[in-house]
Amino acid sequence: MRILIVMTLLVLAGCATQTAAITAGGSQVELRQMQTREYDTLDKRGTLRSVVATLQDLGFVIDKADYELATISATKLQNYEIRMTVIVRQRDGDRLSVRANARFNEKPIEDPKSYQDFFSALDKAMFLTLHKVD
Repeated sequence: MRILIVMTLLVLAGCATQTAAITAGGSQVELRQMQTREYDTLDKRGTLRSVVATLQDLGFVIDKADYELATISATKLQNYEIRMTVIVRQRDGDRLSVRANARFNEKPIEDPKSYQDFFSALDKAMFLTLHKVD
């Protein structure tokens, strides 16, 4: 009888774990949507330059920029540490997707305002780059 109770508890515990993982998936999708913006351009190099300029304008120091992999990593230090990685990928033929992933003291930033601020600044930089405004 005890074995039956233990087995039942183990099965129920396994179901609870799966349910939690499925429920958490929705928040991951929302986080990815906050972290991603698409632009109507195929100029990957210009987009990467805009990302670098935006990060620098926001007080980040560029740690690594790989134009072949289209990734940029940067760090901001001011009594705290924020690390940001930005990836640029081609989407839907004539669009580029920019995804920013930020971490505060090694914990993921999930606040939408942080990503909105970054993309607002990047939107301005992209506009200036695409319209060749100096």
